[in-house]
Amino acid sequence: MAQKNIVIIGAGFAGIYATKKLAKYYKKNPDYQITLIDKHSYFTYLTELHEVAANRVPEDHVQHDLQHLFCRRKNVKLVTDTVTRIDQANKTVITEHGRYAYDQVMLGIGSEPNDFGTPGVAEHGFTLGSWEQAVELKQHIIDVVRRGAIEHDPEKRRALLNIVVVGSGFTGTETIGELRDWRDELAADNKIDPEEIQFTMMEMAPTIMNMLDRNDAAKAERYMAKQKIDVRKNTGVTGVHEMHVDLNDGSTFPTATLIWTAGVKASSQAAQFGLTTGKAGRIVTNEFMQSVDDDKIYVVGDVAFFDETDDGRGQPQIVQGAEASAATALKNIIATEEGKAKVPYKGSYSGFMVSIGSRYAVANLMNFFHLSGFFATLVKHLVNMLYFVQIYSGYDLFHYSMNEFFRTKNDRNLMRGHISRYGNVLWTVPARIFLGAMWLVDCWDKVQGEGSWFTNKLRLPFDWLQPAVTSGASKAADATSAASGAAAGGAAEPATAKVTFGLSYLFGHDPMPVFDKMPHWFYSITKVLIPNQEVAFFMQKTMTMIEILIGLALIAGLFTWLTSAVTVAMVITFCLSGMFYWVNIWIIPMALACMNGSGRAFGLDKWVVPYLQKHLGHWRYGQQRALYKNQ
Repeated sequence: MAQKNIVIIGAGFAGIYATKKLAKYYKKNPDYQITLIDKHSYFTYLTELHEVAANRVPEDHVQHDLQHLFCRRKNVKLVTDTVTRIDQANKTVITEHGRYAYDQVMLGIGSEPNDFGTPGVAEHGFTLGSWEQAVELKQHIIDVVRRGAIEHDPEKRRALLNIVVVGSGFTGTETIGELRDWRDELAADNKIDPEEIQFTMMEMAPTIMNMLDRNDAAKAERYMAKQKIDVRKNTGVTGVHEMHVDLNDGSTFPTATLIWTAGVKASSQAAQFGLTTGKAGRIVTNEFMQSVDDDKIYVVGDVAFFDETDDGRGQPQIVQGAEASAATALKNIIATEEGKAKVPYKGSYSGFMVSIGSRYAVANLMNFFHLSGFFATLVKHLVNMLYFVQIYSGYDLFHYSMNEFFRTKNDRNLMRGHISRYGNVLWTVPARIFLGAMWLVDCWDKVQGEGSWFTNKLRLPFDWLQPAVTSGASKAADATSAASGAAAGGAAEPATAKVTFGLSYLFGHDPMPVFDKMPHWFYSITKVLIPNQEVAFFMQKTMTMIEILIGLALIAGLFTWLTSAVTVAMVITFCLSGMFYWVNIWIIPMALACMNGSGRAFGLDKWVVPYLQKHLGHWRYGQQRALYKNQ
């Protein structure tokens, strides 16, 4: 069979989703080659651009390198280039620097902000349609607040410190919320009263957030009022200038920062393909997501227009719509290749969620559950994380979690900063060294003397490993031996000592074990893993060596996170085995505390971990490049 080429144009939500699914489906079929072409070497998580613009997350938070996503998919070729046209006659995708034959092609080049020809928006306004625009807006806000702080003229000062967002959709609402969260930090950095930095949302319609249930929108509006965000309805911007904007009522409003989020249209690139376009320049498709002009060209995401409900609006330009169109297209690509019936597009939207800053959101799930505040914010994060699960990227899921929950500054996460770490972890170094020393000291008796665990003498107290007792004489001998051992070790403890729960040793009391006997389920597992004395002898020696290595590694600050995690696991195992006391349970929180990077603060992890990250990363993901030309 001749090789089949499937070319996907655009590494957006739809393109990445489809490429991942197709690559997995054809991973054992060498006859299919998938080529992903994009003008960037990374996928941009567009719905989080407002967080970059408002300095909540690092600038690269929304950039996900294509090499990381597809390095293990040998049937995927990555190309960094700009597509100029599709030669339908010769079934070839033509780029600025190459030509790529296709059997079927998927076009998902996305959308861009639509200013509807409003004068001055392009020259003096800002939009949030790309990573570059988000970074530009962030730098602009830092600059105008700095200039406003030292401006003596009250009118100029007011204009510099007024920030205006036009549009109350998803992007506008989330952008103004994040910027409001940034206000206090901006004010502190520039030594001004936070109240001087003003935020205004302008909406042409008589209502805001029209994609939401009216009750949910009302909750959001009340929250914005509480945050002193000025919401102006029935207010249209007719012109944008350097230091003010013109309004539809003939008045002007002083501002040096206008962020336009009042609508989107198909990427301007769509017009050059010669395909039929509809509303907002979107390419018209049939119910199978095929272009109405060519059944070999599938169109997905924001650039596609399929009027499913016959209302002239097309499917919504949201992530759920992009995924649904991509899922339909890839199913039909496979169906065509296998001679099966194609499936029509069917929009399925589980709900809508809008965040207003880092700690508040409103959500409508399945048109039934209406959430606000903490739980709505949590759901929004879970939905964002679900996308990384769908595209099989644990790497990006991990970094999303770190940036959104554990590396945020100024309390800007859903836990109000309680789970973020930006402090000095040097203070946990003594705890780490003490924990390592504890392992070595406790192992001392296991490596030498009569109590050594390296001899073929059973030390594990499991009943099924004990030899059968054959006579009363042997019982008496065992009792005598035990008594002799006690006498040799010193005086016996008082008979009045009783077992007492406590987290420290109490004079006159015996410590209480966590479990006085194994739980039944753990008993069964352990009996299978350690069925006889031969295995028990091996486990005794192995466990002792592990304990020694853990102790040495902790003291040296080597693989601290791993050794601390193993410490927790071993303590839990000891507890379940009936071999651990409550007075030593402190080891678990101590080990957890050492997982915060104490090995890097003062230890070998400062050099070893970055080295491994670099070299293992290259082995796992390959070498990242600004330009991919896998031809």
